[in-house]
Amino acid sequence: MATAEDITEGRLLLAEYDRIKEEQKARIGFRDNLLYFTLAASTAVLAITAQTRRHQLLLALPLICLVLGWTYLVNDEKISAMGRYIRDCLGPQLTGLSGAHDAVFAWERYHRSDSNRTTRKRLQTAIDLFMYLVFPMTGIVAFWSSSTVRPQLLGISLVETLALVVLAWQFLRYAER
Repeated sequence: MATAEDITEGRLLLAEYDRIKEEQKARIGFRDNLLYFTLAASTAVLAITAQTRRHQLLLALPLICLVLGWTYLVNDEKISAMGRYIRDCLGPQLTGLSGAHDAVFAWERYHRSDSNRTTRKRLQTAIDLFMYLVFPMTGIVAFWSSSTVRPQLLGISLVETLALVVLAWQFLRYAER
């Protein structure tokens, strides 16, 4: 059983760090797999649409991309927030407690100083926008170009378009951080 001497501020902070890193690791794996799942689900919709020639099925693409894109974005934001918390709160607290001359958890800052980081972040944002905006919008445009457009389905496609624009705005907003 732990005694009061065993429970120190430093140990608590290190335990918190371990838990945050575990959650961050799990979220990174989940987030990265969302891209593959989006590709697989979208490919399935395209294959079924091609086989059945029911162009209204293309309206499933925006729904898939909206749900999975939002989940991707939320996880990405939480991953970044955890990194900020480690850099801005836990690291300085542990540096102060340890009396270290250099900041603890230096990797949390170091990997962000890579000269190619900005380019990678922009490319990732472009890929995210393609996957979760351009790709489903292509499906909507293909639906609009088909002979199966009815007023009710047209209304659904317009709502989906608006929702995709909002999602794209959120991707761009988070990318600025």
